[in-house]
Amino acid sequence: REGAGGQAVSATLHMRIAGDRWKAFAKPGKRIKPGDRIAFGTLWATVENKGEGGEVTLHFDATGPELDGAIATVGHIPLPPYIASKRAEDEADRKDYQTIYAREEGAVAAPTAGLHFTDALFEKLDALGVIRHFVTLHVGAGTFLPVKADDTTEHVMHEEIGYVSEETAAALNAVKARGGRIVSVGTTSLRLLESAADEDGTIKPWSGATGIFITPGYRFRTADILMTNFHLPKSTLFMLVSAFSGLETMRGAYAHAISTGYRFYSYGDSSLLFRDDA
Repeated sequence: REGAGGQAVSATLHMRIAGDRWKAFAKPGKRIKPGDRIAFGTLWATVENKGEGGEVTLHFDATGPELDGAIATVGHIPLPPYIASKRAEDEADRKDYQTIYAREEGAVAAPTAGLHFTDALFEKLDALGVIRHFVTLHVGAGTFLPVKADDTTEHVMHEEIGYVSEETAAALNAVKARGGRIVSVGTTSLRLLESAADEDGTIKPWSGATGIFITPGYRFRTADILMTNFHLPKSTLFMLVSAFSGLETMRGAYAHAISTGYRFYSYGDSSLLFRDDA
């Protein structure tokens, strides 16, 4: 992959904004400037503009299905750095780094809480009377970026795209009306539900990009329980779970996880958190 002046560059595509345009995180970002032409194998793109943190908008020469096919040919699975640094991707990753219920393309990373589910586990949940309802969400790279600002109000969340159908919204509202509990699988699902909810907690059909940033003190309106993996300190995800279950509860849970050897990150262990409304 060659950039201006013959320099090798890489780009992690994280949000499609048009048939021929993607937002991406480029490395090395400092030397890339608007107008640069970049070749990814036989696929060419122009740097349309440049934002903070190495984010660029790439305008590809191809568009639509032609671009999709080219990306699939020259691109790589965006495995987390702690995996990619140890080994190359293999064909098994295409199955392993995916949920069993995935339908639509568009996420830059797997919604990792969902990786724990298998067909056998779904059968057990069915037997217990647990009902499943699905939303569509495209996990964005900004979810995993550290918070560098000392004041969290100065941190800008990258947006993620999601959809809550009319059918799912009605079903979840009915669960709440009959006194049931909503279990959100993953922090991105929870952010999506909170974006779709009115002040009184009624979930509405919703679609679009959400940049909601949840920190301690936030009043949750939708989910009662959250299933999620273990996250890095100073991350927006740890702030979210601390807001959900309380900071001291999460400190205790993470101390236990570390002392007993729980695995963190995408292929790691999961936790089941209960909302602390206090």
